[in-house]
Amino acid sequence: MRRVYWRPPRISRSAIALIALVAVAVLAAVESLHVEQRQPWFDQKTEATQLAREAYETIRAEKAKRGIIPDPEIDPAGSGMLGVTLSPVTSNTGYLSAKRASVNPNFAAVVVHLLHQANVEEGDRVAVGTTGSFPALNIATFAAMQTLRLEPIVVSSTAASQFGANNVGLLWLDMERVLAEEGIFRFRSVAASRGGIDDRGFGMSEEGRQMLDDTIRRNGLQRIDPASLADAIEQRMRIYERAAHGRPIKAYINIGGGSASVGTHIGKKLFKPGLNLYPPREGGQVDSVMLRFSRNGVPVIHITRIATLVEKYDLDPAPTKMPPVGQSNVFVREGYNRWLAGAGIAAILLVMLAFLRFDVGQRILRGARTPDRSKQPQQMV
Repeated sequence: MRRVYWRPPRISRSAIALIALVAVAVLAAVESLHVEQRQPWFDQKTEATQLAREAYETIRAEKAKRGIIPDPEIDPAGSGMLGVTLSPVTSNTGYLSAKRASVNPNFAAVVVHLLHQANVEEGDRVAVGTTGSFPALNIATFAAMQTLRLEPIVVSSTAASQFGANNVGLLWLDMERVLAEEGIFRFRSVAASRGGIDDRGFGMSEEGRQMLDDTIRRNGLQRIDPASLADAIEQRMRIYERAAHGRPIKAYINIGGGSASVGTHIGKKLFKPGLNLYPPREGGQVDSVMLRFSRNGVPVIHITRIATLVEKYDLDPAPTKMPPVGQSNVFVREGYNRWLAGAGIAAILLVMLAFLRFDVGQRILRGARTPDRSKQPQQMV
């Protein structure tokens, strides 16, 4: 039995060049004509950022009432969220660049993003460890948790590094109370320690340690007075467990570098900035609250190394005024126009079909009214 085969016509170089030209034009259009794409949870991120900004303004007004005026050399944006170089309650050195970059309400949107990535849902319990070193980030985290309607259990370290909440007249625990009294947030810390070295304020003056103790007392919080760093970790874990009332803790959020929370400067570096779903492999020798939660399968959100987070989420690294709401890639990202890409692919396929299967392309190129039968597929036996 004979079979009939068809030999395709020879395609001219002009036709191939035209197909290639169309493909290149489509590629150039798709690469150059990007569109802005809203990221997931856009509305919640916007709400959290607006709430954080309102909280910043509340603290700035409270400082003004107490005669605490922002130093333009330290706080060029006049945010009121930065402290002083040195005071009796200053626990450690601090990087001014990181402190300035932290005063950005859009960090609240970043925390919303990270909490969703950790699969935290409305009504879930989350444990939080704060210090006085980054009050703006504490507020951003509180705004994110309130927007998502979470049930946080917050334990704080009262002392602050340079340029943090180290104004003697208004420490972090005082800021918390003011924000709760003004109805900005519906929760605040349940317990607090002095903070600083070994979570006991080592290296600070007796006057400074007494100020920290007085702050804890006047804010009505349970005082953590550990005998050692290991004891500080144990006490915090017990506080979280009791406050959870038998419900699971779905995430742990650390802000800054509290000794008990991160486990000294070495433990702080074992976890990457942002979301950590698994414990670090080399973390066995450095105990911390973060490590214990992580080993129990609890996601850890590590708010540290501010420059890294600023770069990753496209935040202003050195704001001289309060950044506007929505200025971060967690809100909107540039992406490819899918409709344009689809239309381009369709155009390429149509051109290929016209030149390779039908004689339309040949007519266009040659201007002929009738097809050249010699160029049509020829029967082969």
